Amino acid sequence: MSLQSGEWREQIDEVDAALIDEFQSDFPIQERPFEAVGEALGVSAGTALDRVKTLRDDGIFRRFGPVLNPPVIGSSTLAAVSAPEDRFDEVAEIINEYRQVNHNYARDHEWNMWFVVTAGSRKRRDEILAEIEEQTGCSVLVLPMLTDYYIDLEFPVVNGDRFARESLETTDASATRISEDAAVDLSELDRRLLLEIQSGFPLVATPYRDVADAVDADVSEVLSAIKQLQRTGCIKRIGCVVNHIVTGFDNNCMVVWNVPDDALDERGQAVGELPYVTLCYHRPRRPEQDWQYNLFTMIHGREASVVDQKINELATEHLPYEHDRLYSTATLKQTGARYDDIVGQ
Repeated sequence: MSLQSGEWREQIDEVDAALIDEFQSDFPIQERPFEAVGEALGVSAGTALDRVKTLRDDGIFRRFGPVLNPPVIGSSTLAAVSAPEDRFDEVAEIINEYRQVNHNYARDHEWNMWFVVTAGSRKRRDEILAEIEEQTGCSVLVLPMLTDYYIDLEFPVVNGDRFARESLETTDASATRISEDAAVDLSELDRRLLLEIQSGFPLVATPYRDVADAVDADVSEVLSAIKQLQRTGCIKRIGCVVNHIVTGFDNNCMVVWNVPDDALDERGQAVGELPYVTLCYHRPRRPEQDWQYNLFTMIHGREASVVDQKINELATEHLPYEHDRLYSTATLKQTGARYDDIVGQ
């Protein structure tokens, strides 16, 4: 039975807490990973597996397995439309019908519908955006990521933090340029693997062996390939993906900033090192569509007022520039990115 926000704390013990906060990444890449997890937790492999299953079934974990990196594997972009109020649901339905649209949120802004398109190629991505524009009759604001300063939704939640990583002083950030085209060459095994694991690993004692059987490969080949996909950035991390809403971090705001171009990298990297900034990246300005912002940040917190306080701190101490706050008002679609069309690219 799924738990409501606030109830989850009463249902977990120290072993669950360790699974939730310590295994969001670096999950063992070995044939029987729960043996290593159980040893670290002081429980049997079977108990560790059962605990993860229960936490997933209760909604504390969204899923178990890899977090993939859409801009590296394929071609991905954030996009937005200004949907007329009387056609809002119709426009959302058109956009959400595309399997390549994996996130869609309503936001309190003139550009009121924000979605992500991930396709196997830049050509296909742009075709989808053109089709959406034609079918909806709405101009599409296309904002691909150009530089990643810091992107990490991994943070401890079994605590009293008012905002993400309140107890930390800094995080590591760097300026990583992002190509709008697929950035790596994938082998045939890589392609089969990514299609198989895009929704997560099976929750069994031998998840890698089950994946290997599904893609008709030897388990040793699969273990090596997954390690290589991590090294090339196709896989960001492997672990238990926490549901931040259920665990209390249900307030967030996307803040966009108009930063002078010659200060962008310096400011972006400095802000990315602030632990409470969970996302920080550069996207293009679109002056022809009256969009002058080039730096995006995200903050997660347990209370809206605390999120606002941290945004005020950003604006006062770190980013003294024009900015806009785009609060999410509804989740219109939320799934993992789909990579079906990478096969044969």
